Amino acid sequence: QVQLVESGGGLVQAGGSLRLSCAASGRTFSYVMAWFRQAPGKEREFVAATSRSGGSTYYADSVKGRFTISRDNAKNTVSLQMNSLKPEDTAGYYCAATRDSIATTTAYEYDYWGQGTQVTVSS
Repeated sequence: QVQLVESGGGLVQAGGSLRLSCAASGRTFSYVMAWFRQAPGKEREFVAATSRSGGSTYYADSVKGRFTISRDNAKNTVSLQMNSLKPEDTAGYYCAATRDSIATTTAYEYDYWGQGTQVTVSS
């Protein structure tokens, strides 16, 4: 069983940066991890994912080149560094985990979810 807690959200101006963190329970971090986001009135969408080892990463086209996902298995954490933020990045950001061996971009494949952290980007 895994419990996830996100932190690091806040209000930033367009062009600014934020770093989100997700802390997982347990002594080890053996799951594929991902970040999703959901804005009011919109469906939850994939943002980024990382393999269990952290050796492979995947990004939505909308954030590629601006966001970086990373993980520290020794600390049971996964982070999302967000640079060059745009107003359209405004959303609740959710950390997710799956026991799948290969990363997926579909929300229903993920077994565990955090409560989310709000990111607001002003113009």
